[in-house]
Amino acid sequence: MDFLKNTLAATIGALVAFGIAFFMFFILLAALGSAEPDTKIEKESVLQLKLNQLVEEYLGTDPNDPFAALVQDRVGFDQILKAVSLAKTDDRIEGISIEGNILSLGWSQINELRDLLIDFKSSGKFIYAYNEMYSQGDYFLASVADSIFINPVGNLDFRGLASEVLYYKDLQEQSGVKMEVVRHGKYKSAVEPYLNDEMSDENRMQIKALLTSIWNEVTNSISEEREINAVRLNEIADDLLARSADKAKEVGLIDGLVYEDQYYRSLSNRLSGIDNELAANEKPKMTSLNKYLRFAKTKRLYKGKDRIAVLYASGTILYGEGGSAYIGQESIARALKRIREDRKVKAIVLRVNSPGGSALTSELIWRELKRTQEQKPIVVSISDVAASGGYYIAMASDYIMAQPTSITGSIGVFGTLPNFSELSKKIGITPQWVETNKQSRGYSAFGPMTQENYNEIKDGIEQIYDIFLERVAVGRSMDKNQVDELAQGRVWSASSALDEGLIDGYGGIYNAIEKAAELGETSDYAVQSFPRYKSEFEQIFGDLSEAQTKVLQQVTKAFLPEPINALNQQLEQLKAKENQIQARMPFELNIR
Repeated sequence: MDFLKNTLAATIGALVAFGIAFFMFFILLAALGSAEPDTKIEKESVLQLKLNQLVEEYLGTDPNDPFAALVQDRVGFDQILKAVSLAKTDDRIEGISIEGNILSLGWSQINELRDLLIDFKSSGKFIYAYNEMYSQGDYFLASVADSIFINPVGNLDFRGLASEVLYYKDLQEQSGVKMEVVRHGKYKSAVEPYLNDEMSDENRMQIKALLTSIWNEVTNSISEEREINAVRLNEIADDLLARSADKAKEVGLIDGLVYEDQYYRSLSNRLSGIDNELAANEKPKMTSLNKYLRFAKTKRLYKGKDRIAVLYASGTILYGEGGSAYIGQESIARALKRIREDRKVKAIVLRVNSPGGSALTSELIWRELKRTQEQKPIVVSISDVAASGGYYIAMASDYIMAQPTSITGSIGVFGTLPNFSELSKKIGITPQWVETNKQSRGYSAFGPMTQENYNEIKDGIEQIYDIFLERVAVGRSMDKNQVDELAQGRVWSASSALDEGLIDGYGGIYNAIEKAAELGETSDYAVQSFPRYKSEFEQIFGDLSEAQTKVLQQVTKAFLPEPINALNQQLEQLKAKENQIQARMPFELNIR
């Protein structure tokens, strides 16, 4: 009997091992096949700029990881910028076709990409744009095109900007679940929805100022490219004069109403120089963005003996390792150690795209940056947002650049703790405590917040707020009282931040690299990006339990509607920052 059991166990084990080996063999073949992707670009091609996939600021995949290509369902914004820059001088690329809907670019990322596309046109090449329906972000990008086309039954959403903030005070009272809030700063409105039923005057004022600043930049930029007065653009938005395809053409926002096949024929006509619908091919030679990105990976924009290190910090700031979607002190510290020890690195660009997060993690990252700044100059490049903790870490720098549409500031601190004491009473839960000292219990979610609890948390918040002010005062060469007047948690647009001295100038990532090279006193340099992150396959074979969790999260996300996914993400962030004081933007800003 034991012999049969042992034989059966050995057989099953052998089959499992064979299955794993078989699976790994095909993975290896796929990895080897993807190691030399097709990067041949045909002459007289049009680069198809479709951004309808998830775009992250920086992926940080290891080029030596053979499995990275197998799980790549995202694209790095840094690689898109690089591709457009290379296309400008690529003799095989005659023009760019902007198509599809932008899924995940912010206003400042669009603005930065627009600047590069305008520079692309300066080489004498053309840009066309086509879409079946344009969101405001889609149109902002497409407005750089020489000609903009839309499907005859499509629509263009051009109405100005709005931001919706939900308030939960009544819901808390009815449900018995509330958030205990401790804050510093009259503008620190991330916690306001838990305290009020209506938006405060201070919050309304700062959001209105922010939206107005961004919208003015958008309309002025469109005005310059489309030669339509900004006043007229606001009239179009106010009265929805571009709400249909024919109306959009009538007011000058669109150049042609065509179907997709007709659009590609127009591209062929442009390439051939013949304005005859029957004379050109139906579709020109198109090079997809993904294919051109593979080509771009084999090229360098900068070549030289020295190095400029570009350190990416993107996402919410949370305590821990860090990754492409959130900032952790561990990966940042490792990268900075390598940068400090590399004599070839003459200067650093810190690329920040973060609304903030853990105050402790922000301080740990600031300290590592400050240590590095003592040896090498640091230039900060703000992407969409560098607010609160994101602005905190930017203080260890010599120069700060941003796009006019970037969001920054929000110098303030708060703490939130969930409380279920009222709900407990309703459903019959009675908490009991046994203590050795007066303050042994601390804060409990099942008991009311005591004055002692509040005072303890408030002291911590005031201490961190004071340190935050000190970091900004030193980093920006300001008086501490002057910083306090600009602080209180208020969010600033980059144009206002420049006036107030919170940043030094406008520019994108490449402008920041040039500035870093200037401060590092080098003109002969290459660029190296940090940090490097593990791919999902590396994580699978390095930490199976972590990988299983990630797979489950991806499957769940695929089957849940987007609003639920967004709420789930907020809850995950809330769990991650439990009992941590936050240096974070004062509200979840969804501009639409």
